[in-house]
Amino acid sequence: MCQIQQCMQMGSNNGNGRVFCFTMPSLAAFPSAKALFYVTHMNCPHLSNSTSITELRALALQSAGETDSSRKAEGVIAMATSWQAGELSLDTQQSLVAQQSIPGRPAKPELISPKFVKHRSMLTVEGRAAMIHALTHIEFNAINLALDALWRFAGMPRAYYLDWLQVAAEEALHFSLLAAHLQTLGYQYGDFPAHNSMWEMADKTSGDILARMALVPRTLEARGLDATPMTRAKLAQAGDQPAAEILDIILRDEIGHVAIGNHWYKVLCDERDLDPVATYATLTVQYKAPVLRGPFNLPARRAAGFSEIELTALMDGVPSASASK
Repeated sequence: MCQIQQCMQMGSNNGNGRVFCFTMPSLAAFPSAKALFYVTHMNCPHLSNSTSITELRALALQSAGETDSSRKAEGVIAMATSWQAGELSLDTQQSLVAQQSIPGRPAKPELISPKFVKHRSMLTVEGRAAMIHALTHIEFNAINLALDALWRFAGMPRAYYLDWLQVAAEEALHFSLLAAHLQTLGYQYGDFPAHNSMWEMADKTSGDILARMALVPRTLEARGLDATPMTRAKLAQAGDQPAAEILDIILRDEIGHVAIGNHWYKVLCDERDLDPVATYATLTVQYKAPVLRGPFNLPARRAAGFSEIELTALMDGVPSASASK
């Protein structure tokens, strides 16, 4: 287990690498989430010490099947560490088949329909904990979604897999930060019911990488760009500044995740000689993607690579720019 912080440099397909840090298993030693970015010491085991798998995508598939949420997050971070250390290979062509249930999940939280998820007052500790729990669950699902993009789809350029490794590692960071903060409120991940809407779209798009890029990062993740500022404001108003600072980290990273989805969606559209806007409209109908309702975080969406045509369609209520998370 990582007892102190680990920081690493990860590069994206556009060459804009950045350092990000992980605290495992808890944030308790730090006065605020911002402290994460001032520590650079590494003291975490590499996966090569604990597994015989040395190929990145096969290892991502193994991690996807892990049922313990904390071990999954730690394992993903260790996988990224091992890749950075040159201990893993990458086979972009191998077709992998899951031998276990995907994704691996803990027994709790209980998964229920979104319409049965209770909304609690943010003025109570329980209400704030329920909100933090919902965000923690989103990030747990996001780890699984990134791992799935990494292992499932063969034949993509090397940069594609490294992008999704970066996303998986950052989602593991987000989950760990939120789960640790939830504990400071007296609760654990799994203490509240949650819904499974995010993974349902992954199941629907498991057979087509174009649909996956269109409807998961550009749709599910992009909805988070709209929702996060409002959630942050509510938590800050309720006096939960550490949670607000964690959401600052998440929003910054999620812009990059959506940008990665936008990049690969447009690469795939170019390869198939498809118009990105018209194709997205078709896919939202074909896969029954939820239609977005505003308000929209247009600056964040622009930073994530949405075109002005897409944003105009979004504002006009046209499905070609709809999104939901």
